[in-house]
Amino acid sequence: MPTRTSEAVRVAVLADSDTRWKWGALTARRIAPSTSVELSGFLLRGRATPTARQLAEVGVRADDLREVTGGEFLRAVKEGTYDVVVLALVGGGVQAMLHGLAALGIERRPVVVTGYVGVVYEKLSDGLLLRHGADVVLANSRHDAERFRAVYEGVGADASCVTEAALPFLGGAPYQVVDGRHTVVFAVQPSVPESRADRTYLLRRLVEHARLHPEREVLLKLRSKPGEHTTHLEELPYQKLAEKLPGGLPSNFRLVYGHMGEVLDRTDLLVTVSSTAALEALHRRIPTAVLTDLGVREALGNHHFLGSGLLVSWDRLDGGHRPVPDTDWLSRQGVAADGSYDNAFDEARKRVAELLLVPGLPALAPYYTPATAPGYLPALLTRHHLAPDGTPLAGAAPRAEATGVRRLVRDAVREVARGAYRHGVQRVAPVIRRMGEL
Repeated sequence: MPTRTSEAVRVAVLADSDTRWKWGALTARRIAPSTSVELSGFLLRGRATPTARQLAEVGVRADDLREVTGGEFLRAVKEGTYDVVVLALVGGGVQAMLHGLAALGIERRPVVVTGYVGVVYEKLSDGLLLRHGADVVLANSRHDAERFRAVYEGVGADASCVTEAALPFLGGAPYQVVDGRHTVVFAVQPSVPESRADRTYLLRRLVEHARLHPEREVLLKLRSKPGEHTTHLEELPYQKLAEKLPGGLPSNFRLVYGHMGEVLDRTDLLVTVSSTAALEALHRRIPTAVLTDLGVREALGNHHFLGSGLLVSWDRLDGGHRPVPDTDWLSRQGVAADGSYDNAFDEARKRVAELLLVPGLPALAPYYTPATAPGYLPALLTRHHLAPDGTPLAGAAPRAEATGVRRLVRDAVREVARGAYRHGVQRVAPVIRRMGEL
């Protein structure tokens, strides 16, 4: 087998949302042990399959990109000659694909890599055990690597797959003060906080900050447009809440979309509840604040920032306070503001290179099997149209690729179905929830 250091490494990335596609594609390029990478992108068909606008905003390109079902992806891997497969999916999707890939019986199988798109603040053991079985489970920081190994060792699973790296999308020029500019950016999250009251509160405080400081530009950085989905569901888009805010919006307040890196280029203070955008800002030494107004709670994810020196309320920000990050906390979180980011993926790249040189990799061996989790795994695999042994269920046979009119009709029907789902999430579900609270 070639060393892959003098020729293109063929990588397949399977992602189920825009943010996971960004993570997966950028990770693939950073861990490939070659400067030449042939990147094939596969977007898993589902509620969060990114739109063309979302893909353009992410700005990460592939040599080819297509939308597939899980079964279609497995067939593509079996028929292709990929060196590396990156699974950029929610935990259950990773587990299903691990079993599906194991069942393919490929003589020279690809190296399988997975990980997390951002801060891991909930369902740690659940998500990690669903990712166990990959050759490489990437940790975005030393802190995460230690936690990941502790979980695997705690259940008697092999922890050698855990490999420390960093978030692949950190970058940009270090922050510099620009005379006459003071831009405050609030980075929203689709699912945190969840309630209308909490989201309206945060929006109102941001608008009040703009009114208190008319000399500042105050931006509400949005993740998606109404009707689109990202990694998490957004039942109550801030755009719609802003339309109903009493008194309207001040002239120095704007709603913005676009690439987070480009927004950070003009940011003087990044404010969030617990967004990964905080780590992007900290990497560039941009002043960053993590809000405590709604409490410091696991449900919000801001407990992840305990010890960071960044926790602060809107009252203090209104008064001019700027948090100063704790340097020890930063070093453990993979922020790499000290300039070490260039080497953050060396260990992962070396690990992948070593695995590519193995003549015959052993079969994938997830912790969950029909023997270790008979009441859990079969149902999970069924949801992804796989049998308990990882083979496709009856009825999930290959379909001929639709062309011409058939493809247009299929795509139109699929888009109508997605629209109905989004309407249910953003319109019907909140009404039912409110009725239940009466």
